[in-house]
Amino acid sequence: MPSLAAHIPAVPGSGIRRIYEIAAELEGVISLGVGEPDVPVAPHIAEAAKAAWDRDDTNYSANGGILPLRRAIVDKLAAENGIEADVEQVWVTIGGTQALHLAMQLTLTAGDEVLVPDPGYTTFTMNARMLDARPVPYPLTEERGFLPSIEELDALVTPRTRMIIVNSPSNPLGAVFPRHVLQQLLEFARRHDLWILSDEVYERFTWGGPHVSLAALEAQSSDGTERVFSVFSFSKTYAMTGIRIGYLVTPSGLAATMRTMQEASISCVGMPDQFAALAALQGDQAHVTEAAAHYRTNFEAASAALRERGIRYLEPTGAFYLWTDVAHATDGDVAAWAERLLLRERVAVAPGSAFGRSGEGWIRLCLAASRDDLLAGIARLPAPEVVAGEAS
Repeated sequence: MPSLAAHIPAVPGSGIRRIYEIAAELEGVISLGVGEPDVPVAPHIAEAAKAAWDRDDTNYSANGGILPLRRAIVDKLAAENGIEADVEQVWVTIGGTQALHLAMQLTLTAGDEVLVPDPGYTTFTMNARMLDARPVPYPLTEERGFLPSIEELDALVTPRTRMIIVNSPSNPLGAVFPRHVLQQLLEFARRHDLWILSDEVYERFTWGGPHVSLAALEAQSSDGTERVFSVFSFSKTYAMTGIRIGYLVTPSGLAATMRTMQEASISCVGMPDQFAALAALQGDQAHVTEAAAHYRTNFEAASAALRERGIRYLEPTGAFYLWTDVAHATDGDVAAWAERLLLRERVAVAPGSAFGRSGEGWIRLCLAASRDDLLAGIARLPAPEVVAGEAS
């Protein structure tokens, strides 16, 4: 048979999905690995999708999405994110995942380099490799509170660097970048003339501090150049992960190009899905507030259980994950250890190495699970004193 494109073998698999797929073949698994909200979709959202099916509203839409949804997103961006966008800057996508890929398709060519957070969401690296571009990790280390160092970023820039990806609130870390850090990243991108891809999928889940959108900061201190692509999603906010709908907010002046890109890749998002998203934005937001409170109380219960067992974790300031240190048990290979944990203890966790080299020895626990499952899963993690006792 003919060969695949030469760069395709370099696309890494997802360490998260590997655990997920093994778990799917087993019974009695406690699932703490995938970022899947345990709350149901709100009834008014489901009813809007059902109504679209019932009235046979199942035809094509414009490439960017139905106009009422795009207008509702424009209103939301202004009210909640401080982003003043035109409808032609808003493009409805198949989840935040397609929005990420679309922005990278627009800006990266073969051999280009993109700065990706390490630890960072797996798709950042996978997308870059799919485009025959080179992902260059920038470390987010415990010593700096998992925030980026501008000096280290400066040292990573080469003539081929085209973009930096910023993810706040962070998946997997749960870190929210303060305004001054985002301002520094914006200045860094200006100094090196880079695009910024801002992943803000977990915007509604922050603890103690506000979420700040990079595009809003850019508008406040703009030099006249727009360089920020912003990615949002309905998946986590509204527990709509399987409905697959998000949106990309582009710099101005790209409407004609975006129509071509959307037509060539997906044409448009399904109409019932778009009506569900419209209902999500325009309906009562109480279920989002309740979900956020649920995730936070889950964190409090989980962190207490981890402290009691002497297992270290990063205090999250956003998202719904708990970055947990299990280096005492993993013998330098957390991915292999996570598979053994799944097979022996029936607990699925995301190995930290799936998010980059800096994640070795850590796991990501999803707090968007039932309280009972979360605590039962933590109870099956090996505590440091138990491991030490086994080794002696």
